[in-house]
Amino acid sequence: MTDRPELYVEAATACVVTDLGRASGPARGLAVNGALDQFAARAANALVGNAPTAPLIEATGFGVTFRPSHDVLMAVTGAPAEPAVDGLPHPAWSPLSVRAGETVRVGIAETGLRAYVAVHGSFDVPLLMGSCAPDSMIEFGTPVTSGMSLSLHRSHPPLVNRAFGATVFDFGIPRDIGRVPAVLEVIEGPDAAEFGTGLQRLFDSPYTVTPRINHVGLRVAGHVPQRSVTGEVLSRGVPVGAVEVPAGDELLVLMRGRGITAGYPVLAVLTSRALDVAAQLRPGQEIRFRRTSAAAATVAYLERRRLLDRVALRARTAFAALS
Repeated sequence: MTDRPELYVEAATACVVTDLGRASGPARGLAVNGALDQFAARAANALVGNAPTAPLIEATGFGVTFRPSHDVLMAVTGAPAEPAVDGLPHPAWSPLSVRAGETVRVGIAETGLRAYVAVHGSFDVPLLMGSCAPDSMIEFGTPVTSGMSLSLHRSHPPLVNRAFGATVFDFGIPRDIGRVPAVLEVIEGPDAAEFGTGLQRLFDSPYTVTPRINHVGLRVAGHVPQRSVTGEVLSRGVPVGAVEVPAGDELLVLMRGRGITAGYPVLAVLTSRALDVAAQLRPGQEIRFRRTSAAAATVAYLERRRLLDRVALRARTAFAALS
């Protein structure tokens, strides 16, 4: 056993250590990056008593297997997944005590794409402008690879809920929280008027997620609305979640790794909830876009943030009572 707690990674593919992103990055020409499913990342940290911005693992598509050198408290959220400890399955979206030397395997189901693994105390990794979020453009970040060890700031003694005699907690997270809906809610983008009546095509047609998916964006194939005006679109700042209309038969949805400027027409912009959904979409999945208002999107966002605030408070209260 090492003096400092760490996770020994036995197997990992397409995994990174990330956080909520580099908020000050865009002002300096860098993408915000960070966890693509922000709700799942916040929830994972809340469930183990970490700050919302604490570093955690984002596993895309293939999962991750590791062993802690010390007792740790962890949580798995995001894509439907069932963490197993020494082969014994445990529920996701809840805190889980793991003893030193036990093997944890986090797989990802056939629905959803990204799982998040938070550990109490979080990971000791390099930061850039206050964030560990990877940025491939400047070759910064901490990839999680087989055979490496990730240092933790501290370990955590095992937690036992005396009412059950086991580590079973209910902090009020809905049971269907990991479900991935097939609808992306959007508000109209700055160039929506340029599409005239063709804008309705966006909401009347199904689209198929293509294999072209990464942190920069994803492409969906289907009936692409056509501009009713001519003229070049000047390069300008674009938001995360912008639905752009490049030439061809695909729409481009910009994610958190997008460049801060672009020159395609912006037909619509995903809501924060829709961005979390988009993070979990798999190639070949059929989706639809649904129009909403900025006011309705704000209400939905605040409702989910209040849910996380309640979870974080309940977790802190429970851990304090058991410590």
